[in-house]
Amino acid sequence: MRILAINPGSTSTKFGVYDDLNEVLVKTLRHTVDELYPYPRILDQYEFRKNIIIDSLLEEEISLASLDVVVARGGLIKPIPGGVYKVNDILIDDLKKEILGEHASNLGALIAREIVQSSGKDIDAFIVDPVVVDEMEDIARYSGNPLLPRQSIFHALNQKAVARRYAHDIGVEYKDLNLIVVHLGGGISVGVHKGARVIDVNNGLDGEGPFSPERSGSVPVGALVKLCFSGRFQMVEIRKMITGKGGLVGYFGTNSAQDIEERVQNGDVAAKIIYEAMAYQVAKEIGSCATVLKGKVDAIIITGGLAYSKTLINWITDRVSFISKVIVYPGEDEIHALVEGVYYAHKGEIEIKEYV
Repeated sequence: MRILAINPGSTSTKFGVYDDLNEVLVKTLRHTVDELYPYPRILDQYEFRKNIIIDSLLEEEISLASLDVVVARGGLIKPIPGGVYKVNDILIDDLKKEILGEHASNLGALIAREIVQSSGKDIDAFIVDPVVVDEMEDIARYSGNPLLPRQSIFHALNQKAVARRYAHDIGVEYKDLNLIVVHLGGGISVGVHKGARVIDVNNGLDGEGPFSPERSGSVPVGALVKLCFSGRFQMVEIRKMITGKGGLVGYFGTNSAQDIEERVQNGDVAAKIIYEAMAYQVAKEIGSCATVLKGKVDAIIITGGLAYSKTLINWITDRVSFISKVIVYPGEDEIHALVEGVYYAHKGEIEIKEYV
């Protein structure tokens, strides 16, 4: 079975082609701030992202007609349990309406459906463990205002994939571990994994938790309210400050942590304090997650593209190693996780669910 897996991220488009579970091709196409600037909304990037995938496949002499199934990272749809879902009209409509907001992962199912329709074959598109996987305990849903409940929006696919990988590596069932999993990417999410469920996690998309390369994370609420009513900004501009132009982009105009790290190595004092502040906030979030598990943490797992940064990892580890051992799986397992999900679903080992 030839599988195309698609993972649109905030700063990259990654895709892979597999024959069953055997990798044929995996590519990561990175996007600079300038490259994405012409698109005011993430949905406006649809044609751009779709075309670069198709063009790259053709360059590798992989035809759409050779595909048997297409799977994509899920987007901001209704909160649902984890699993494999067939892309249907209801799901596509919810993504286009942006019912829970903007995110690059919203493009995944849209592109997958289009490629399926362009293949000339009777095949289906799927999503696996979308970012809205909601397994939070009830107590974690409360904020300090009844009109503002907390939401579960995070890097569910990669967090669950590396948690299972760690469990496999040490010969223990995932459900028997208490883990804190940190995804360091264009956005940052820190999840509490207990009983194979993510019982609490920061909403890294919408202004919660540590700041990241392009997201503000938690900010002083009173100051934000004053900014909103200052008359200086429209709502879309404020939202961009929180997601897209926050974090490192807000301070330096770039989402490239590599560029910031080079500045640090070259003695840029401002770059060092802000880059270290990001690590500091990640460590604080890990500490708060440890309280959810009452200190019984089997491991802290750090993953995502920024986990390749030894500087960042050392700063974080220095502050949290007293809680538990720190395991680093740099990069993302999301493409392989997507492929595994749809492969085992087609073998009948995982239920294919219907989005309603």
